[in-house]
Amino acid sequence: MDETSAAATPGEEVRGSFAELIVSRLQGLQEEEGMSTVEYAIGTIAAAAFAAILYTVVTGNSVVGAMTGLIERALSTPV
Repeated sequence: MDETSAAATPGEEVRGSFAELIVSRLQGLQEEEGMSTVEYAIGTIAAAAFAAILYTVVTGNSVVGAMTGLIERALSTPV
């Protein structure tokens, strides 16, 4: 019995299916389908990062102190 007619071992089957998966993924990279989804994901991550930075700045002591001073000055202005 030669190697071509013998049944594949479990390891060979896994390697074969893994190779098929890699080939299908590489072929998918050549197509532009799904690029808008990736662009939306990157935009969402960038927006979340910007929101986190903005939140950190706004809740910092200097900004809170400046806003408090501005509001107190506005409320104590004679009418």
